[in-house]
Amino acid sequence: MQPFAPDAPAGLAGRSLPSWEEEVWRYSPIDDLDLDRFTPVADSAKVTGGTADGDAALTGSIIGESDDVFVLMNKGYGGEPHVVTVPANTDVETPIVIEHDVTTDGGATFPRLFVDVGENSSIEVVEVFRSGDIEALVVPVVEIRCAAASRVNYLQVQQLGPRVWQIGRQHSTVASQATFNSGAAAFGGRYARARIDCELVGRGSTGNLGAVYFGDGEQTLDFRTFQHHIGADTTSNLLFKGVLDDKAKSIYTGLIKVGHEARGTNAFQTNRNIKLSDDAWAESVPNLEIETNDVKCSHASTVGPIDEQQRFYLESRGVPTSVAERLIVAGFFDEVLDTMPTSEVGPSIRASIDTKLENASV
Repeated sequence: MQPFAPDAPAGLAGRSLPSWEEEVWRYSPIDDLDLDRFTPVADSAKVTGGTADGDAALTGSIIGESDDVFVLMNKGYGGEPHVVTVPANTDVETPIVIEHDVTTDGGATFPRLFVDVGENSSIEVVEVFRSGDIEALVVPVVEIRCAAASRVNYLQVQQLGPRVWQIGRQHSTVASQATFNSGAAAFGGRYARARIDCELVGRGSTGNLGAVYFGDGEQTLDFRTFQHHIGADTTSNLLFKGVLDDKAKSIYTGLIKVGHEARGTNAFQTNRNIKLSDDAWAESVPNLEIETNDVKCSHASTVGPIDEQQRFYLESRGVPTSVAERLIVAGFFDEVLDTMPTSEVGPSIRASIDTKLENASV
């Protein structure tokens, strides 16, 4: 991979893209990404349901001095960030929806969002990425600060075309007694990656991470998660569910890390996958790293075809096999969808699942 030119933005000069040999990029097709095929263009986003403005100087304060080359690209090539600030003791009743329509063939966009929620406040933010059948690169960065006793919902919906690369990063910090609910729904992209870091820094903080994804064709859908328990008596619960058809591939690697001071931690991590085709493939690698006692932690992963007993149950009641299999797949996602903040885009997510099922092998 050619290094960035000497006149590249700060922090990028002389750097190269990562390799699949690096642990956090293992199993990915990152070596196939050719940056020369893309030209930076402005991100055009539509904001509804509220305002997205605040102190742009906040951006970077959650991720910090990251050496992630894609975070540096976002900083160097991106425009003005969207900043959502909620004062203390304020409940924002209407969800803020930010829609990114990627329309430039050969374009590279670098959206950035910062959500700063004050003490005892609440908000729901939905971010949607969509495109037609174009070749493009999308590198979004999301930072979320949840102050004490706040309640924050964030949902990202990815409905990009089949030739788009998306390499995203989400990083949140959750203070004492605050609750952060993060949702992801991924259906498009040639290679669509989301790295999600959730730091539970305050005592009694909670982080819930959920995702649904459905890949077909030759798509690769990639999730890397980090549940970092720093404060005492913190809770995290991760549930990711995916369906794969044709030659599609999914990658999930997750780490629950419990720090020295995080006694009383409750942390759970589950990734489940259904393969509709013998040629589909799922990598699922959950991990635990525990540095203290008095904790409850578990992880689980499954990869397999449609459950034969569930199919037989429906068939025995007169449901045709193809219909039974589609009902099972649709119901497979319900456990996650019922817990995700989907008030504004729930029908769109369901429609994406239905579209995938219409073209599926079942």
